[in-house]
Amino acid sequence: MSQSAPAPPAESVGAVRTRYLDLPEPVSLECGRELRQVRIAYETYGTLSPERDNVILVCHALSGDAHAAGVSSVGRSGSGTRDGFAAEERDGGSGATLGWWDGMIGPGKAFDTDRYFVVSTNLLGGCRGSTGPSSTNPDTGRPYGPDFPVITVADLVRTQRVFLDALGIGRLAAVAGGSLGGMQALEWAILFPEQVRAVIAIASTHALHPQGVAWNAIAREAIMADPAWQGGRYPGTGRAPEAGMGVARMVGHVTYLSAPALDTKFGRRLQAADDIRHTITEPEFAVESYLRHQADSFVKRFDANTYLYLSRALTYFDLARQHGEGSLERALKPISARTLLIAFSSDWLYPPTASQEIADALGALGKPVEYHVIDAPYGHDSFLLEEARQIPIVRRFLADGTEETKRSP
Repeated sequence: MSQSAPAPPAESVGAVRTRYLDLPEPVSLECGRELRQVRIAYETYGTLSPERDNVILVCHALSGDAHAAGVSSVGRSGSGTRDGFAAEERDGGSGATLGWWDGMIGPGKAFDTDRYFVVSTNLLGGCRGSTGPSSTNPDTGRPYGPDFPVITVADLVRTQRVFLDALGIGRLAAVAGGSLGGMQALEWAILFPEQVRAVIAIASTHALHPQGVAWNAIAREAIMADPAWQGGRYPGTGRAPEAGMGVARMVGHVTYLSAPALDTKFGRRLQAADDIRHTITEPEFAVESYLRHQADSFVKRFDANTYLYLSRALTYFDLARQHGEGSLERALKPISARTLLIAFSSDWLYPPTASQEIADALGALGKPVEYHVIDAPYGHDSFLLEEARQIPIVRRFLADGTEETKRSP
């Protein structure tokens, strides 16, 4: 007998179920290939207005999924997507069923479901219900594996546009996301400038810095060097590159944190003894044990090939190269949306300087832009941990846009 979902937290959207939509048409990709029979997993929160003008699309980061808010009404295998730094202190035992941005989406929250209809999808290339490398290739009847086409952030966004068209949703009140989600929001504003009223990009960038590209390359190499990867054709073999995937998660997770956060939480505390045990194979320090736990949890819920494809997509992302012939200002010129940028002081992976560069370029173009840096110690993970400090900023920004719309003739 399946267990019932735990009671939802206060001001929650309540119990939710992930739904699925098969796109009515193939998706054309920047690599020149086309994907047929694409399925998108999605969730919605709130009520769609009769005019269909209150839609906010929230976009997830690398390891997220469609379950952005509320409590999952069905069992979820493995750990939830809220399994990052300080997750146990934040969520107690409910993290596996809570949406990854539950603190931001719901009645009275940043994305107020009493006012807005919030839509969240699992990305193309994902492994949590949307078509990705682990899905069945209709041409072969077997999982795509390495035959899945290489995708870009622009491909993710164009697929979301086709998905929303199928739902009968045109213009968006806002597109929002953190990290890779913020990249999608910015891409939306450039590709579909007349269809986006506001952009909210949190802990994001216009192009990943070389250090970030390097760390992502190391993570991918760890997966591909695992013999169980089998050239990407591991689905159905009974073996998966769990060791390499675990190392990739460890590498990625460290980049999401900051040195002060690690020092405060772990220091050099030993894990299981008052003195060192002279062991190579077992964790000696608490931080080592923590990273191993993160790896063990992650491999239970995430597909290695999806990690490779989405990691590559975010490293390809470069607005100046894609849209501006090397100029960020030229790339941002089509944007007509109001833009909110939020960065965090200790985030060295997506540093505040990147958001500042976007704000400067938009300002030089005379575009409406608002930029905030939140002083927080948690590194890149701050966008998931510092929800209480983001909520008033986002609520005010969205409210200002609503009043501006009312005043327009």
